[in-house]
Amino acid sequence: MKRLFTQGNIMQEKIYNLVESSKFKNFILGIILINGLTMGLETYESVMEAYGPYFIVFEKLVILIFIVEIILRIYAHRISFFKDGWNLFDLIIVLVSLAPANESFEIFRILRVFRLFRIITVAPQMRKIVTALISIVPGMASIAGLMSILFYISAIIASQLFGEQFPQWFGDLSSSLYTLFQVMTLESWSMGIARPIMEVYPYAWMFFIPFIFIVTFIMINLIVAVVVDVMNNIDDDRIEETSTKEISEIESLRQEILELKDLIKTNIVQK
Repeated sequence: MKRLFTQGNIMQEKIYNLVESSKFKNFILGIILINGLTMGLETYESVMEAYGPYFIVFEKLVILIFIVEIILRIYAHRISFFKDGWNLFDLIIVLVSLAPANESFEIFRILRVFRLFRIITVAPQMRKIVTALISIVPGMASIAGLMSILFYISAIIASQLFGEQFPQWFGDLSSSLYTLFQVMTLESWSMGIARPIMEVYPYAWMFFIPFIFIVTFIMINLIVAVVVDVMNNIDDDRIEETSTKEISEIESLRQEILELKDLIKTNIVQK
């Protein structure tokens, strides 16, 4: 949205137009992507031995660019900068980058990789998707809560049924929860867990089949359905925005035609 600036804020207007321009955003996006590439290359010892000093210089240059960008955006947006959650997210990422990256603060050196999340803030479509996904957290929390209850009850039952003969899988509550998580993912659940148990407890399938059917096929698909519904809403909003823009352009064209028609009539009458 284009802002209105007073006569005395010409510099602020120029800075605002700069930081909101597509060229500036593409430049920041390019810096983020290149920085992500260099951070990946830093994991190779041979590359660091050959180009380590250059990576260090580039790292400092990236931090400097991010600092200047944040300062310009704060100057352009003033207090409204701090009212936007995405701006605060960028500010936190930059502040983390300023922390010393030595052995005493190794965690801050690791957290540098979170700069790549700034791609989300620079790309409007990604930001819209993330915002939509965040909006479904309450619904996802309800499904996750129901799944947690099912897992807890199933873990207690499995521990009581199979814990004596298979303590490595169902010896206690935590072991049962982890084993059931493996079963939920369908990773070696049959040959690795269910069939060995069925050799001792032939009717164990009566526990595993309903558990997989309810948790894997129903609950997981509920989560997928919620996410798909959000993605469809995003597409609908995009279509609605496009339609609104087209209607506005048609209405503007119609108004121009009417004005041209009136102008022609006026000229004919004068002649």
